Amino acid sequence: MKTYSTDLRRKLVQAYEHRLGSQRALANAFGVSPSFVKKVLRRYRTTGQLTPKPPNGGQKPRLDATAQAMLQGIVHAQPNSTLEGLCTRVAAATGIRVSVPTMCRVLQRLGISRKQSRPTPVSRIHRAVNRRA
Repeated sequence: MKTYSTDLRRKLVQAYEHRLGSQRALANAFGVSPSFVKKVLRRYRTTGQLTPKPPNGGQKPRLDATAQAMLQGIVHAQPNSTLEGLCTRVAAATGIRVSVPTMCRVLQRLGISRKQSRPTPVSRIHRAVNRRA
């Protein structure tokens, strides 16, 4: 979602300072939500700025670079381990518990595929390829 322009924010603050209406009335007049008006006015009062806040980059990853490197080593050593098994190994090694979906997302970010081979038992029946000869 795009942020509202600084020009709109400036007009909103000027209208409020000239007492052209309440916050709710100004929100209806400018076509924005009342919570947006409240946040813009609070930010202007506390910091004196009308520009939108810069993006914060989201939530920090649960597993840092060293834990991710250790996870790559575990997957390389045991490629057929399940996601649950990886979660328990990482928790035992680092003390950081992660859920199965989180483990799946971390592996996807690292570029590690989770294609597992199913162990099939060797057939006991020895089949001759060419019995006519």
